[in-house]
Amino acid sequence: MDTRFDHRPLPLVLTGFMGTGKTSVGQVVAEKLGREFVDMDVVIEAKEGMPISKMFETRGEAYFRALEAELCARLAGCDNAVIATGGGALVNPDNRAAFVDACVICLDATAEALLARLESMCDRPMLAGNARIRIPELLSARRAAYAQIARHIDTTNKSIAQIADEVIALFKVASDEPR
Repeated sequence: MDTRFDHRPLPLVLTGFMGTGKTSVGQVVAEKLGREFVDMDVVIEAKEGMPISKMFETRGEAYFRALEAELCARLAGCDNAVIATGGGALVNPDNRAAFVDACVICLDATAEALLARLESMCDRPMLAGNARIRIPELLSARRAAYAQIARHIDTTNKSIAQIADEVIALFKVASDEPR
């Protein structure tokens, strides 16, 4: 018997920098695929009873990243879900490894597009200070980690519907690949 093909459902994980559309696209994709949608940031905020910005302020980034790592390990087994990670979640190689059996798609956008999308948001702790400076700095710091992800979609100048269709197309290809 050929065991190279495992046809159980693949978890679909959307990752990438903040503002690339992980949550908006993930919700549309989950609906179209008839899957549960899980936004990791929302799950962590509900568990902790506070916004992530407050968590960073009162407990620190390391505390938040530990919660994120625990959640990645737990969600890795959610075969019938579309999961939106936080922007820094898969920078950690252990978190990327947790999703080794998932279809992970990294959403990308230019720094200019991200600035336009995020400039008015004041609840992003990683952008504290000047977003015009922080976005390129963070993109540069995360570039190598994001490059470790095999599948990418550029979301610059695309609608949520266009991106969702591209995600679904990539996901279908990945689902047919031997595992």
